Amino acid sequence: MALGKIKADTLEHSTAGSIATNYVVDGSAKAWTSINQSTPAIIQSLNTTSITDSGVGIIDPNFTNNMNAVGWCSIASLRNTGNYVHATILTDTTSKCRAQSLINANTGEDSVDIGVANYGDLA
Repeated sequence: MALGKIKADTLEHSTAGSIATNYVVDGSAKAWTSINQSTPAIIQSLNTTSITDSGVGIIDPNFTNNMNAVGWCSIASLRNTGNYVHATILTDTTSKCRAQSLINANTGEDSVDIGVANYGDLA
């Protein structure tokens, strides 16, 4: 069975105009992961092969396909109940990132649902 290929420089919507395909390629997350830190387990993901529990509130999503260089953009968000919480990205490498969830006293706490998205170029 032969595999097909679609080549296009722009995408056009029937009523909303068109956009260059590089905006879609460059602007899309190259990896994202939704994680239950309490278990720990991956809830859903894209381009994430596994996670490493690196301590209370600290989780490392490991990429299936590496990023091409360090310095890409990561964002983290989380959902928890009862406490004021926030998420932060601690480090990134070409093969993973490290995210942390913190409660109001700025101490680590495993979150019910932490999400991490990574933007940049794949290797």
